[in-house]
Amino acid sequence: MPPIRDGNKKNLAEQEGRILLAISDLKNGKLSSVYRAATIYNVPRTTLRNRLNNIQQRSQTRANGHKLSESEEESLVKWILDLDKRGLPPRHSLVREMADYLLSQRGNQRVGEKWVIQEYFDRVREVISEYGILPEDIYNFDETGFAMGLCAAAKVITGSDRYGRPNLLQPGNGELVTAIEAVNSAGWALPSYVIFTATTYYQQSWFETLPQGWRFDISQNGWTTDEIGIRWLQKHFIPHTTSRTKGRYRMLILDGHGNHLTPQFDQICTENNIIPVCMPPHSSHLLQPLNVGCFAVLKRQYGRLVDQRVRLGFDHIDKYDFLTAFPEARTMAYKAENIQNGFKATGLVPFDPDHVYQKLTVQLRTPTPPPSRSSNSQSSCLQTPQNPRQFKRQMTILKKRINERTTSPLEMIDRAINRLYKAYEMSFNELLIVQKEVHDLRAAIEKEKRERKRSRAQISHEGSPIAQEAQELITSRDEASQPISAVPVESEHQASQPRVRAPPKCSGCGIIGHKINRCPNRTTS
Repeated sequence: MPPIRDGNKKNLAEQEGRILLAISDLKNGKLSSVYRAATIYNVPRTTLRNRLNNIQQRSQTRANGHKLSESEEESLVKWILDLDKRGLPPRHSLVREMADYLLSQRGNQRVGEKWVIQEYFDRVREVISEYGILPEDIYNFDETGFAMGLCAAAKVITGSDRYGRPNLLQPGNGELVTAIEAVNSAGWALPSYVIFTATTYYQQSWFETLPQGWRFDISQNGWTTDEIGIRWLQKHFIPHTTSRTKGRYRMLILDGHGNHLTPQFDQICTENNIIPVCMPPHSSHLLQPLNVGCFAVLKRQYGRLVDQRVRLGFDHIDKYDFLTAFPEARTMAYKAENIQNGFKATGLVPFDPDHVYQKLTVQLRTPTPPPSRSSNSQSSCLQTPQNPRQFKRQMTILKKRINERTTSPLEMIDRAINRLYKAYEMSFNELLIVQKEVHDLRAAIEKEKRERKRSRAQISHEGSPIAQEAQELITSRDEASQPISAVPVESEHQASQPRVRAPPKCSGCGIIGHKINRCPNRTTS
Protein backbone atom coordinates (compact mmCIF):
# COMPACT_ATOMS: atom_id res chain seq x y z
CA MET A 1 0.00 0.00 0.00
CA PRO A 2 1.14 3.60 -0.53
CA PRO A 3 3.02 5.08 2.44
CA ILE A 4 0.96 7.00 4.99
CA ARG A 5 1.81 10.70 4.96
CA ASP A 6 2.73 12.17 8.33
CA GLY A 7 1.04 15.20 9.89
CA ASN A 8 4.12 17.43 9.75
CA LYS A 9 2.47 19.97 7.44
CA LYS A 10 -0.58 20.24 9.71
CA ASN A 11 1.61 20.68 12.83
CA LEU A 12 3.58 23.48 11.18
CA ALA A 13 0.36 25.30 10.28
CA GLU A 14 -0.89 25.06 13.87
CA GLN A 15 2.45 26.27 15.20
CA GLU A 16 2.38 29.24 12.83
CA GLY A 17 -1.04 30.22 14.21
CA ARG A 18 0.26 30.14 17.78
CA ILE A 19 3.27 32.25 16.77
CA LEU A 20 0.98 34.92 15.28
CA LEU A 21 -1.08 35.02 18.51
CA ALA A 22 2.09 35.38 20.59
CA ILE A 23 3.33 38.24 18.38
CA SER A 24 -0.05 39.98 18.71
CA ASP A 25 0.03 39.78 22.53
CA LEU A 26 3.61 41.10 22.64
CA LYS A 27 2.78 44.08 20.41
CA ASN A 28 -0.42 44.89 22.34
CA GLY A 29 1.41 44.83 25.67
CA LYS A 30 -0.47 41.85 27.08
CA LEU A 31 2.86 40.03 27.42
CA SER A 32 6.18 41.72 27.99
CA SER A 33 8.58 38.79 27.80
CA VAL A 34 9.43 36.71 24.72
CA TYR A 35 10.30 33.82 27.00
CA ARG A 36 6.89 33.91 28.71
CA ALA A 37 5.04 34.24 25.37
CA ALA A 38 6.91 31.23 23.96
CA THR A 39 6.05 29.20 27.07
CA ILE A 40 2.35 30.10 27.07
CA TYR A 41 1.81 29.41 23.36
CA ASN A 42 4.20 26.45 23.24
CA VAL A 43 6.35 27.73 20.38
CA PRO A 44 10.16 27.78 19.93
CA ARG A 45 11.62 30.91 21.54
CA THR A 46 14.23 31.45 18.80
CA THR A 47 11.55 31.18 16.11
CA LEU A 48 9.37 33.72 17.91
CA ARG A 49 12.32 36.10 18.35
CA ASN A 50 13.24 35.79 14.65
CA ARG A 51 9.68 36.52 13.62
CA LEU A 52 9.68 39.68 15.78
CA ASN A 53 12.85 40.71 13.91
CA ASN A 54 10.95 40.46 10.58
CA ILE A 55 12.56 37.15 9.55
CA GLN A 56 9.96 35.35 7.48
CA GLN A 57 8.87 31.73 7.80
CA ARG A 58 11.15 29.37 5.85
CA SER A 59 8.29 27.92 3.82
CA GLN A 60 7.30 31.43 2.75
CA THR A 61 10.85 32.42 1.77
CA ARG A 62 12.14 31.82 -1.73
CA ALA A 63 15.17 29.53 -1.85
CA ASN A 64 18.50 30.75 -3.20
CA GLY A 65 18.86 27.95 -5.76
CA HIS A 66 16.64 29.54 -8.42
CA LYS A 67 17.89 30.92 -11.70
CA LEU A 68 14.49 32.11 -12.85
CA SER A 69 12.91 34.95 -10.92
CA GLU A 70 9.53 34.46 -9.29
CA SER A 71 7.71 36.42 -11.99
CA GLU A 72 9.54 34.48 -14.74
CA GLU A 73 8.45 31.20 -13.18
CA GLU A 74 4.83 32.40 -12.94
CA SER A 75 4.91 33.50 -16.58
CA LEU A 76 6.37 30.14 -17.61
CA VAL A 77 3.69 28.23 -15.69
CA LYS A 78 0.98 30.36 -17.29
CA TRP A 79 2.39 29.59 -20.76
CA ILE A 80 2.51 25.84 -20.01
CA LEU A 81 -1.09 25.79 -18.77
CA ASP A 82 -2.20 27.76 -21.83
CA LEU A 83 -0.59 25.20 -24.15
CA ASP A 84 -2.17 22.39 -22.13
CA LYS A 85 -5.66 23.90 -22.54
CA ARG A 86 -5.12 23.96 -26.31
CA GLY A 87 -4.24 20.26 -26.30
CA LEU A 88 -0.52 20.92 -26.83
CA PRO A 89 1.19 20.17 -23.49
CA PRO A 90 4.92 20.87 -23.97
CA ARG A 91 7.73 18.35 -23.45
CA HIS A 92 10.58 18.95 -21.03
CA SER A 93 12.88 20.01 -23.87
CA LEU A 94 10.46 22.75 -25.03
CA VAL A 95 9.96 24.11 -21.49
CA ARG A 96 13.72 24.13 -20.98
CA GLU A 97 14.18 25.97 -24.29
CA MET A 98 11.68 28.65 -23.26
CA ALA A 99 13.31 29.02 -19.82
CA ASP A 100 16.71 29.43 -21.50
CA TYR A 101 15.20 32.10 -23.76
CA LEU A 102 13.90 34.06 -20.75
CA LEU A 103 17.30 33.84 -19.07
CA SER A 104 19.08 34.95 -22.24
CA GLN A 105 17.36 38.34 -21.94
CA ARG A 106 19.35 38.94 -18.74
CA GLY A 107 22.68 37.77 -20.10
CA ASN A 108 24.38 34.56 -21.19
CA GLN A 109 22.64 32.21 -18.76
CA ARG A 110 20.96 28.81 -19.04
CA VAL A 111 19.06 26.61 -16.63
CA GLY A 112 21.03 23.77 -15.06
CA GLU A 113 20.55 20.02 -15.32
CA LYS A 114 19.02 19.86 -11.84
CA TRP A 115 16.08 22.00 -13.01
CA VAL A 116 14.83 19.18 -15.28
CA ILE A 117 16.09 16.22 -13.26
CA GLN A 118 14.16 17.36 -10.19
CA GLU A 119 10.90 17.12 -12.16
CA TYR A 120 11.80 13.53 -13.11
CA PHE A 121 12.35 12.51 -9.48
CA ASP A 122 9.11 14.23 -8.48
CA ARG A 123 7.34 12.10 -11.09
CA VAL A 124 8.99 8.91 -9.79
CA ARG A 125 7.99 9.78 -6.22
CA GLU A 126 4.39 10.41 -7.27
CA VAL A 127 4.16 7.10 -9.15
CA ILE A 128 5.58 5.11 -6.24
CA SER A 129 3.18 6.79 -3.81
CA GLU A 130 0.10 6.66 -6.05
CA TYR A 131 0.41 3.03 -7.16
CA GLY A 132 2.17 1.61 -4.11
CA ILE A 133 5.07 0.23 -6.19
CA LEU A 134 7.52 -1.91 -4.24
CA PRO A 135 11.29 -1.58 -4.79
CA GLU A 136 11.37 -5.17 -6.15
CA ASP A 137 8.97 -4.15 -8.96
CA ILE A 138 11.12 -1.40 -10.50
CA TYR A 139 12.69 -2.18 -13.90
CA ASN A 140 14.86 -0.40 -16.40
CA PHE A 141 15.21 -1.26 -20.07
CA ASP A 142 17.16 0.15 -22.99
CA GLU A 143 18.89 -0.99 -26.17
CA THR A 144 22.61 -0.89 -26.90
CA GLY A 145 24.32 -1.30 -30.24
CA PHE A 146 27.40 -3.29 -31.24
CA ALA A 147 29.55 -3.32 -34.36
CA MET A 148 30.28 -7.05 -34.37
CA GLY A 149 33.91 -6.80 -35.49
CA LEU A 150 35.13 -3.69 -33.69
CA CYS A 151 37.14 -3.78 -30.48
CA ALA A 152 36.49 -1.31 -27.72
CA ALA A 153 39.04 1.38 -26.84
CA ALA A 154 41.45 0.14 -24.20
CA LYS A 155 44.80 0.96 -22.64
CA VAL A 156 47.73 -1.04 -24.05
CA ILE A 157 51.45 -1.30 -23.35
CA THR A 158 53.81 -0.07 -26.06
CA GLY A 159 57.34 1.19 -26.49
CA SER A 160 58.40 4.31 -24.63
CA ASP A 161 59.74 5.88 -27.84
CA ARG A 162 56.28 5.89 -29.50
CA TYR A 163 54.46 9.17 -29.95
CA GLY A 164 50.67 9.19 -30.17
CA ARG A 165 48.24 6.33 -29.83
CA PRO A 166 49.12 2.94 -31.37
CA ASN A 167 46.82 1.43 -33.97
CA LEU A 168 44.77 -1.61 -32.99
CA LEU A 169 43.96 -4.30 -35.53
CA GLN A 170 40.23 -4.76 -36.13
CA PRO A 171 38.48 -7.76 -37.73
CA GLY A 172 36.79 -5.34 -40.12
CA ASN A 173 33.13 -6.37 -39.78
CA GLY A 174 31.12 -3.26 -38.93
CA GLU A 175 27.68 -4.91 -39.15
CA LEU A 176 25.38 -3.51 -36.47
CA VAL A 177 23.68 -5.65 -33.84
CA THR A 178 21.25 -4.26 -31.26
CA ALA A 179 20.55 -5.89 -27.91
CA ILE A 180 17.45 -4.89 -25.90
CA GLU A 181 18.23 -5.37 -22.21
CA ALA A 182 16.14 -5.07 -19.06
CA VAL A 183 17.18 -5.30 -15.40
CA ASN A 184 15.39 -5.41 -12.06
CA SER A 185 16.37 -3.45 -8.96
CA ALA A 186 16.73 -6.70 -6.99
CA GLY A 187 19.79 -7.55 -9.09
CA TRP A 188 18.62 -9.86 -11.91
CA ALA A 189 18.35 -9.34 -15.67
CA LEU A 190 15.90 -10.55 -18.29
CA PRO A 191 17.23 -12.71 -21.16
CA SER A 192 18.63 -10.69 -24.03
CA TYR A 193 16.57 -9.70 -27.08
CA VAL A 194 18.97 -9.57 -30.06
CA ILE A 195 18.23 -7.73 -33.34
CA PHE A 196 20.38 -8.65 -36.35
CA THR A 197 20.81 -6.82 -39.64
CA ALA A 198 19.09 -9.17 -42.10
CA THR A 199 16.25 -9.46 -44.59
CA THR A 200 15.73 -13.22 -44.32
CA TYR A 201 15.10 -15.00 -41.09
CA TYR A 202 17.11 -17.02 -38.69
CA GLN A 203 19.85 -19.59 -39.21
CA GLN A 204 19.76 -22.82 -37.27
CA SER A 205 23.36 -22.39 -36.06
CA TRP A 206 22.40 -19.27 -34.10
CA PHE A 207 20.47 -21.32 -31.56
CA GLU A 208 22.99 -24.08 -30.90
CA THR A 209 24.83 -22.47 -27.94
CA LEU A 210 22.27 -19.80 -27.05
CA PRO A 211 21.19 -19.38 -23.37
CA GLN A 212 17.61 -20.24 -22.57
CA GLY A 213 15.02 -17.51 -23.00
CA TRP A 214 16.94 -15.40 -25.54
CA ARG A 215 14.92 -14.09 -28.43
CA PHE A 216 15.91 -12.95 -31.96
CA ASP A 217 14.52 -10.36 -34.32
CA ILE A 218 15.70 -8.78 -37.57
CA SER A 219 15.55 -5.39 -39.27
CA GLN A 220 17.09 -3.93 -42.38
CA ASN A 221 19.62 -1.81 -40.48
CA GLY A 222 19.88 -3.67 -37.17
CA TRP A 223 18.00 -0.97 -35.23
CA THR A 224 14.80 -1.23 -33.26
CA THR A 225 11.44 -0.26 -34.77
CA ASP A 226 7.98 0.43 -33.38
CA GLU A 227 6.91 -3.12 -34.21
CA ILE A 228 9.98 -4.65 -32.53
CA GLY A 229 9.35 -2.55 -29.41
CA ILE A 230 5.78 -3.90 -29.21
CA ARG A 231 6.94 -7.51 -29.71
CA TRP A 232 9.58 -7.10 -26.99
CA LEU A 233 6.95 -5.81 -24.55
CA GLN A 234 4.31 -8.47 -25.32
CA LYS A 235 6.42 -11.58 -25.95
CA HIS A 236 9.44 -10.92 -23.75
CA PHE A 237 9.07 -8.44 -20.89
CA ILE A 238 5.55 -9.30 -19.74
CA PRO A 239 6.01 -13.13 -19.73
CA HIS A 240 9.35 -12.91 -17.87
CA THR A 241 8.20 -10.46 -15.18
CA THR A 242 4.56 -11.34 -14.45
CA SER A 243 5.39 -14.35 -12.25
CA ARG A 244 8.08 -12.42 -10.34
CA THR A 245 5.98 -9.34 -9.54
CA LYS A 246 5.63 -8.75 -5.78
CA GLY A 247 2.89 -6.11 -5.82
CA ARG A 248 0.15 -5.16 -8.23
CA TYR A 249 2.03 -2.65 -10.39
CA ARG A 250 5.44 -2.58 -12.09
CA MET A 251 7.35 0.61 -12.88
CA LEU A 252 9.43 0.67 -16.06
CA ILE A 253 12.14 3.34 -16.37
CA LEU A 254 12.93 4.12 -20.01
CA ASP A 255 14.30 6.88 -22.22
CA GLY A 256 12.22 9.07 -24.50
CA HIS A 257 13.02 7.20 -27.74
CA GLY A 258 10.21 7.21 -30.31
CA ASN A 259 9.90 3.40 -30.25
CA HIS A 260 8.98 3.59 -26.56
CA LEU A 261 6.32 6.30 -26.80
CA THR A 262 3.84 4.84 -29.28
CA PRO A 263 0.13 4.77 -28.30
CA GLN A 264 0.03 0.97 -28.64
CA PHE A 265 3.05 0.57 -26.34
CA ASP A 266 1.39 2.77 -23.72
CA GLN A 267 -1.93 0.92 -24.05
CA ILE A 268 -0.31 -2.48 -23.53
CA CYS A 269 1.45 -1.13 -20.43
CA THR A 270 -1.86 0.13 -19.03
CA GLU A 271 -3.60 -3.21 -19.64
CA ASN A 272 -0.83 -5.10 -17.80
CA ASN A 273 -0.39 -2.74 -14.79
CA ILE A 274 2.96 -1.40 -16.05
CA ILE A 275 3.68 2.27 -15.31
CA PRO A 276 6.28 3.68 -17.75
CA VAL A 277 8.31 6.67 -16.59
CA CYS A 278 10.46 8.49 -19.17
CA MET A 279 13.76 10.12 -18.30
CA PRO A 280 14.54 13.68 -19.48
CA PRO A 281 16.58 13.88 -22.69
CA HIS A 282 20.39 13.74 -22.48
CA SER A 283 20.33 12.44 -18.90
CA SER A 284 20.79 8.67 -19.27
CA HIS A 285 24.40 8.94 -18.05
CA LEU A 286 22.98 10.07 -14.70
CA LEU A 287 19.54 8.46 -14.42
CA GLN A 288 19.60 5.11 -16.25
CA PRO A 289 20.81 2.10 -14.20
CA LEU A 290 21.83 0.16 -17.33
CA ASN A 291 24.06 2.99 -18.54
CA VAL A 292 25.57 3.63 -15.13
CA GLY A 293 26.14 0.04 -13.98
CA CYS A 294 26.16 -2.41 -16.90
CA PHE A 295 26.59 -1.17 -20.47
CA ALA A 296 30.15 0.10 -20.06
CA VAL A 297 31.25 -3.24 -18.54
CA LEU A 298 29.36 -5.16 -21.24
CA LYS A 299 31.08 -3.41 -24.15
CA ARG A 300 34.48 -3.58 -22.48
CA GLN A 301 34.17 -7.33 -21.94
CA TYR A 302 32.90 -7.93 -25.48
CA GLY A 303 35.77 -5.88 -26.93
CA ARG A 304 38.23 -7.96 -24.92
CA LEU A 305 36.83 -11.19 -26.36
CA VAL A 306 36.96 -9.84 -29.92
CA ASP A 307 40.55 -8.75 -29.34
CA GLN A 308 41.45 -12.29 -28.22
CA ARG A 309 40.09 -13.74 -31.48
CA VAL A 310 42.09 -11.21 -33.50
CA ARG A 311 45.28 -12.25 -31.72
CA LEU A 312 44.49 -15.87 -32.59
CA GLY A 313 44.45 -14.99 -36.28
CA PHE A 314 40.69 -14.58 -36.99
CA ASP A 315 40.12 -11.64 -39.30
CA HIS A 316 36.31 -11.79 -39.47
CA ILE A 317 33.51 -11.88 -36.89
CA ASP A 318 30.16 -13.19 -38.12
CA LYS A 319 26.82 -13.62 -36.36
CA TYR A 320 27.75 -17.04 -34.99
CA ASP A 321 30.99 -15.62 -33.52
CA PHE A 322 29.02 -12.76 -31.97
CA LEU A 323 26.60 -15.17 -30.30
CA THR A 324 29.57 -17.09 -28.93
CA ALA A 325 31.27 -14.06 -27.37
CA PHE A 326 28.30 -11.89 -26.37
CA PRO A 327 26.73 -14.27 -23.78
CA GLU A 328 30.10 -14.59 -22.03
CA ALA A 329 30.54 -10.82 -21.90
CA ARG A 330 26.98 -10.43 -20.69
CA THR A 331 27.57 -12.83 -17.80
CA MET A 332 30.47 -10.67 -16.62
CA ALA A 333 28.48 -7.42 -16.92
CA TYR A 334 25.09 -8.40 -15.49
CA LYS A 335 26.18 -9.42 -12.03
CA ALA A 336 23.76 -8.71 -9.20
CA GLU A 337 26.19 -6.27 -7.63
CA ASN A 338 26.54 -4.21 -10.83
CA ILE A 339 22.78 -4.04 -11.36
CA GLN A 340 22.02 -3.02 -7.76
CA ASN A 341 24.80 -0.42 -7.81
CA GLY A 342 23.26 1.03 -11.00
CA PHE A 343 19.87 1.53 -9.31
CA LYS A 344 21.56 3.00 -6.23
CA ALA A 345 23.78 5.39 -8.21
CA THR A 346 20.76 6.73 -10.13
CA GLY A 347 18.84 7.47 -6.91
CA LEU A 348 16.02 4.98 -7.57
CA VAL A 349 16.50 2.12 -5.07
CA PRO A 350 16.82 3.26 -2.38
CA PHE A 351 15.06 6.45 -3.46
CA ASP A 352 17.64 9.21 -2.97
CA PRO A 353 17.62 12.08 -5.52
CA ASP A 354 20.40 13.86 -3.61
CA HIS A 355 22.76 11.08 -4.68
CA VAL A 356 22.35 12.35 -8.27
CA TYR A 357 22.24 16.07 -7.42
CA GLN A 358 25.70 15.80 -5.85
CA LYS A 359 27.13 14.69 -9.20
CA LEU A 360 25.96 17.81 -10.99
CA THR A 361 28.67 20.40 -11.44
CA VAL A 362 26.18 23.20 -12.03
CA GLN A 363 25.72 25.42 -8.97
CA LEU A 364 22.47 27.34 -9.10
CA ARG A 365 22.40 30.80 -7.62
CA THR A 366 19.76 33.47 -7.70
CA PRO A 367 21.08 36.22 -10.01
CA THR A 368 21.83 39.39 -8.11
CA PRO A 369 20.39 42.53 -9.68
CA PRO A 370 22.94 45.24 -10.51
CA PRO A 371 23.40 47.83 -7.77
CA SER A 372 21.96 51.28 -8.29
CA ARG A 373 24.36 54.09 -9.08
CA SER A 374 24.31 57.16 -6.89
CA SER A 375 25.28 59.29 -9.89
CA ASN A 376 22.10 58.56 -11.80
CA SER A 377 20.60 61.77 -13.03
CA GLN A 378 16.96 62.72 -12.93
CA SER A 379 16.72 62.42 -16.72
CA SER A 380 17.78 58.77 -16.63
CA CYS A 381 15.15 58.11 -13.97
CA LEU A 382 12.44 59.50 -16.24
CA GLN A 383 13.44 57.42 -19.26
CA THR A 384 11.19 54.55 -20.29
CA PRO A 385 12.87 51.26 -19.21
CA GLN A 386 13.60 48.81 -22.01
CA ASN A 387 14.08 45.66 -19.89
CA PRO A 388 13.42 44.43 -16.32
CA ARG A 389 16.96 45.37 -15.22
CA GLN A 390 16.50 49.04 -16.16
CA PHE A 391 13.06 49.10 -14.56
CA LYS A 392 14.33 47.61 -11.30
CA ARG A 393 17.21 50.09 -11.23
CA GLN A 394 14.77 53.00 -11.54
CA MET A 395 12.56 51.54 -8.82
CA THR A 396 15.57 51.39 -6.51
CA ILE A 397 16.28 55.08 -7.16
CA LEU A 398 12.66 56.03 -6.52
CA LYS A 399 12.56 54.12 -3.23
CA LYS A 400 15.80 55.79 -2.10
CA ARG A 401 14.51 59.27 -2.87
CA ILE A 402 11.22 58.62 -1.09
CA ASN A 403 13.05 57.38 2.02
CA GLU A 404 15.39 60.40 2.01
CA ARG A 405 12.48 62.87 1.99
CA THR A 406 10.54 61.23 4.84
CA THR A 407 11.50 60.26 8.35
CA SER A 408 9.80 56.86 8.13
CA PRO A 409 9.27 54.52 5.12
CA LEU A 410 5.93 54.88 3.37
CA GLU A 411 4.68 51.29 3.49
CA MET A 412 1.68 51.90 1.28
CA ILE A 413 3.76 53.51 -1.45
CA ASP A 414 6.39 50.81 -1.16
CA ARG A 415 3.82 48.04 -1.60
CA ALA A 416 2.26 49.81 -4.55
CA ILE A 417 5.64 50.17 -6.23
CA ASN A 418 6.42 46.47 -5.63
CA ARG A 419 3.10 45.44 -7.16
CA LEU A 420 3.74 47.72 -10.13
CA TYR A 421 7.17 46.23 -10.66
CA LYS A 422 5.87 42.67 -10.49
CA ALA A 423 3.05 43.46 -12.94
CA TYR A 424 5.50 45.00 -15.39
CA GLU A 425 7.96 42.13 -15.06
CA MET A 426 5.30 39.50 -15.73
CA SER A 427 4.00 41.49 -18.71
CA PHE A 428 7.49 41.76 -20.10
CA ASN A 429 8.11 38.02 -19.68
CA GLU A 430 4.83 37.20 -21.40
CA LEU A 431 5.80 39.53 -24.23
CA LEU A 432 9.12 37.70 -24.61
CA ILE A 433 7.33 34.35 -24.78
CA VAL A 434 4.91 35.66 -27.41
CA GLN A 435 7.78 37.16 -29.41
CA LYS A 436 9.58 33.82 -29.48
CA GLU A 437 6.42 31.98 -30.54
CA VAL A 438 5.86 34.52 -33.34
CA HIS A 439 9.49 34.22 -34.44
CA ASP A 440 9.27 30.42 -34.57
CA LEU A 441 5.94 30.61 -36.41
CA ARG A 442 7.31 33.00 -39.04
CA ALA A 443 10.35 30.79 -39.58
CA ALA A 444 8.09 27.78 -40.08
CA ILE A 445 5.91 29.70 -42.55
CA GLU A 446 8.92 30.85 -44.57
CA LYS A 447 10.21 27.29 -44.68
CA GLU A 448 6.81 26.08 -45.84
CA LYS A 449 6.78 28.71 -48.61
CA ARG A 450 10.17 27.56 -49.85
CA GLU A 451 8.99 23.96 -49.80
CA ARG A 452 5.93 24.83 -51.89
CA LYS A 453 8.06 26.57 -54.53
CA ARG A 454 10.03 23.42 -55.24
CA SER A 455 9.25 21.63 -58.47
CA ARG A 456 7.13 18.54 -57.98
CA ALA A 457 7.44 17.30 -61.58
CA GLN A 458 8.26 13.62 -61.85
CA ILE A 459 11.16 12.09 -63.74
CA SER A 460 10.43 9.09 -65.95
CA HIS A 461 13.20 6.62 -65.18
CA GLU A 462 13.50 2.95 -64.42
CA GLY A 463 15.36 2.04 -61.22
CA SER A 464 17.19 4.54 -58.99
CA PRO A 465 19.09 7.21 -60.96
CA ILE A 466 22.14 8.96 -59.55
CA ALA A 467 22.21 12.75 -59.31
CA GLN A 468 24.01 13.22 -62.66
CA GLU A 469 21.51 11.05 -64.51
CA ALA A 470 18.61 12.95 -62.99
CA GLN A 471 20.09 16.31 -64.03
CA GLU A 472 20.52 15.06 -67.61
CA LEU A 473 16.89 13.93 -67.69
CA ILE A 474 15.70 17.31 -66.42
CA THR A 475 17.83 19.16 -68.99
CA SER A 476 16.55 17.07 -71.91
CA ARG A 477 12.95 17.53 -70.75
CA ASP A 478 13.36 21.31 -70.53
CA GLU A 479 14.87 21.49 -74.05
CA ALA A 480 11.99 19.47 -75.48
CA SER A 481 9.46 21.85 -73.97
CA GLN A 482 11.00 25.00 -75.56
CA PRO A 483 8.90 26.71 -78.40
CA ILE A 484 9.96 26.11 -82.05
CA SER A 485 11.57 29.12 -83.80
CA ALA A 486 9.76 30.65 -86.87
CA VAL A 487 13.00 31.03 -88.87
CA PRO A 488 12.95 28.59 -91.86
CA VAL A 489 15.65 26.00 -91.75
CA GLU A 490 16.73 23.83 -94.67
CA SER A 491 16.10 20.18 -94.21
CA GLU A 492 18.97 17.74 -94.20
CA HIS A 493 17.86 16.29 -97.61
CA GLN A 494 17.75 19.70 -99.24
CA ALA A 495 21.13 20.67 -97.95
CA SER A 496 22.73 17.52 -99.44
CA GLN A 497 21.42 18.11 -103.11
CA PRO A 498 23.63 20.10 -105.57
CA ARG A 499 22.25 23.42 -106.86
CA VAL A 500 20.65 23.36 -110.40
CA ARG A 501 20.61 26.48 -112.57
CA ALA A 502 17.15 27.80 -113.45
CA PRO A 503 16.08 27.61 -117.18
CA PRO A 504 16.33 30.86 -119.19
CA LYS A 505 13.34 33.20 -119.46
CA CYS A 506 12.31 34.97 -122.69
CA SER A 507 12.89 38.69 -122.49
CA GLY A 508 10.01 39.38 -124.88
CA CYS A 509 7.12 37.42 -123.39
CA GLY A 510 8.59 36.32 -120.11
CA ILE A 511 7.86 32.65 -120.78
CA ILE A 512 10.44 30.18 -119.53
CA GLY A 513 11.90 28.06 -122.29
CA HIS A 514 11.09 30.27 -125.35
CA LYS A 515 13.91 30.67 -127.70
CA ILE A 516 14.38 34.32 -128.21
CA ASN A 517 14.61 34.05 -132.04
CA ARG A 518 11.23 32.29 -132.27
CA CYS A 519 9.17 34.43 -129.88
CA PRO A 520 6.31 36.26 -131.68
CA ASN A 521 6.69 39.18 -129.31
CA ARG A 522 10.29 39.62 -130.21
CA THR A 523 11.02 43.21 -131.16
CA THR A 524 13.34 44.18 -133.92
CA SER A 525 15.19 47.35 -134.32
